[in-house]
Amino acid sequence: MPSRSSTTPSPRFRREAHTVTTTFEVPIHAGQTFFVPDAVELAVVERSGFIESRHAGSAVVLTSEGAVLRALGDVTTPIFPRSSMKPFQAIAVMASGVTLRGEDAAIATASHTGTQRHADLVRGLLARAGIPETALACPAAWPDDSPTRDALVRLGAAKAPIYMNCSGKHAAMLVACQQNGWALSGYLEPAHPLQKRILDVVERFTGERPSASGIDGCGAPVHALSLTALARGIARIATSKSNSPFAIYREAGFLGEAIRQNGWVIAGPGMPDTVVIDRLGLFVKTGAEGICVASAANGTTVALKILDGSLRATTIVALRLLADSGAIAHSDVEAILPELHLMVLGGGLPVGEIRASYV
Repeated sequence: MPSRSSTTPSPRFRREAHTVTTTFEVPIHAGQTFFVPDAVELAVVERSGFIESRHAGSAVVLTSEGAVLRALGDVTTPIFPRSSMKPFQAIAVMASGVTLRGEDAAIATASHTGTQRHADLVRGLLARAGIPETALACPAAWPDDSPTRDALVRLGAAKAPIYMNCSGKHAAMLVACQQNGWALSGYLEPAHPLQKRILDVVERFTGERPSASGIDGCGAPVHALSLTALARGIARIATSKSNSPFAIYREAGFLGEAIRQNGWVIAGPGMPDTVVIDRLGLFVKTGAEGICVASAANGTTVALKILDGSLRATTIVALRLLADSGAIAHSDVEAILPELHLMVLGGGLPVGEIRASYV
């Protein structure tokens, strides 16, 4: 068995964002996520009646009050939530005096596919605040949406930060900085007032102090939390009401409404998050490296990580766990399976499927 020891990475990270290059210190903890022996089988890939692949990971199901209904594998060792942390980041922006409602709140939480509609929402946020597109510090990217990407290529356009799947989050962060008189440059620095506020929101909603911090793929700080803490925080957001007497929970309530009412914004046409939100009305957000959080109408919430980082089984595992807990109907899950890209093909024909297999 490979050694569990790890090499501590260099504490210096170099960020290249559009035309601006910055170098800064990030606190490094000699931390890592849970190990293979501490995980359980969550899903399998079946081809022609033969199990050819297995996905191991960990998952937790909580009640709306935070009580553990089910725990599979190690749910206390930290993981990086990746884009599943976006709801906390959006709430921090909204709690900083920025009024985001409906599609504007949803795009601040999105991992969008870069359609023109998505790009228009991001441009609208920036334009209303008088912020140029060049202020976006997320990397330039092509849209994940194939028709949009093909159209840009035919026009001879170049990839741009506006099409990067996190551009809505970045635009919202910039608007918060403008609103509060904080510097736009360096808004991703861990010591920036906005990032400190985000960290405070993360701790407040999850009830846990992050054990490590790093740099996410889009350049923003990402904080390591246990799956239990992540599920707790998402449950608190998903069950918040827009008429709460407490301002931060009112904003969380508006965000939850925005997500459930604008599934197309959160991801894009045919994407699992969009399908689940539009068809089942759930609060759901996937994140890179096998992360998924989902909350049902009664507040029952799942947080899971596929240890190998694959996303192909995360949605079906989350849905099966919610159905097994009684929070959603198994028949409703069955009804959307054809839209979740779970079919295994052979010669262009269905010969198997990706399915949940935990026990």
